[in-house]
Amino acid sequence: MTERAPDAEERESSASEREWDNIYRAGRHINRYPFDSVVSFLISNAPEKPRAETRILEVGCGAGNNLWFAAREGFSVTGIDASPTAIEYARGRFGEDGLRGRFEVAPFDSLPFPDAHFDLAIDRSALTCAGRSVARLAISEIWRALAPGGRFLFTPCSVRNTSAATGAHLGDGLQGDFRSGYQQEAKAGPTCFYDRTQVLEMFSSSHWLIKSVRHIEDTSEGADDVYAEWRVVAEKTQQIPA
Repeated sequence: MTERAPDAEERESSASEREWDNIYRAGRHINRYPFDSVVSFLISNAPEKPRAETRILEVGCGAGNNLWFAAREGFSVTGIDASPTAIEYARGRFGEDGLRGRFEVAPFDSLPFPDAHFDLAIDRSALTCAGRSVARLAISEIWRALAPGGRFLFTPCSVRNTSAATGAHLGDGLQGDFRSGYQQEAKAGPTCFYDRTQVLEMFSSSHWLIKSVRHIEDTSEGADDVYAEWRVVAEKTQQIPA
């Protein structure tokens, strides 16, 4: 069964959020199975306590595929997304499978959760769909919502993507209307691409310890297009005194 918290106050959606809701309404990017990067992160970084007591937050959970896996593994899961369509799909799937989870429509940069509430946080290519200033605020919010020692997986798209050189600039680091590459082929929404310096800058304003930084590239044989992403694991080091 799914759990619902009281609805957040109405807020005006950004153009990017509306576009992603339209993508989900069209039945695109309704993923049903977890991504390997998330599986590896959860298994490698879960704290040494019962899984039922381990709280996991996914920011930009989409259709809930990663949290579906985590819930089946016995973790306590919560997901937020700006798309009402994606959240309803996730709630429905959990209900059909008899899984427990909390799913909320909420902005990335204003999480409706108390301080130090979660043990792990996941971003699987969701914050890369927000502008750079929104992503920075979201990471600050994730830091607040994590317990000390909690870890966060951040996986933004890399500037090495073919699409990074073909998109129209929309402001705040976002690009859209891609002419080639994965973003164009997948009909993805606005995307922000990061180089290494920009990735690390996302963690410079809070008390984070970078545990690992990986750069992953995938090129299809016989094709010139490159899909590339960063996989960063960061740990909340301390709680700032009041």
